[in-house]
Amino acid sequence: MAERRSGAAEALSRLSEWADAHLSLVRNLSTGLAVAAALVLARSIRMTTKFTSAGDIPVKFVEKNVKLRGKIHYVTEKGLEVEHIPISVPFISSIQRRWQSKGLLLIRLAGVELAPSGMAWLKQELKPKQLIWFQLLGREDLVLECLVLVNKGRFLSVCLNEEILRRGLGRTARIEGLHHDSRLYWKLHKRLLRAELKALKKSKGIWEEESYSERISDRISNNKFVQTLKQFVSWLRSSLSR
Repeated sequence: MAERRSGAAEALSRLSEWADAHLSLVRNLSTGLAVAAALVLARSIRMTTKFTSAGDIPVKFVEKNVKLRGKIHYVTEKGLEVEHIPISVPFISSIQRRWQSKGLLLIRLAGVELAPSGMAWLKQELKPKQLIWFQLLGREDLVLECLVLVNKGRFLSVCLNEEILRRGLGRTARIEGLHHDSRLYWKLHKRLLRAELKALKKSKGIWEEESYSERISDRISNNKFVQTLKQFVSWLRSSLSR
């Protein structure tokens, strides 16, 4: 028993001697751990912060195309008004709730020009308090350009940007906020174009209306009476010009 105590005391003595001999290393290690802890805490605070305005979102979040979670409040002509739901972390989140302000983010479907029928469909499809995910692509003043994802069941999610185009409820447009020559821009633009092409092939939505008007126009132009009338007008003009 005495030998064990002697061995433990000797080990403790050696550890103390090593710490004294490498005091600067121990201090640097402690400082490094403190800095790392501070960085982790700062990142946690940033990730758990509730954003109430587009200007509150860090530039890095937009540049890295971070996905955020939110809750639908209103569908308007300007875009979707969404309440941001931050990541919840014990202790940190409870403290932050005391001083977090209230406000809604204005989100626009990136790369999509909505038709009136598209706006009506969104108002019918999106319910108040419905949860969504939105991926940041760009920011223009107080508007966020995003890909918006809606859960359909436990394992399925639908991109509203593509769904609008797939149903023929809008047209593809430039994706604001992304560099025109970036890889991500063309990757997303191709996805949107493919969705639009499906609606075009099946004559859905606005493409059905255009197809119908084109058919009427073709019938009118191919009508024999109309052709005869055009010939008469042409002959009359040439006669008057003589």
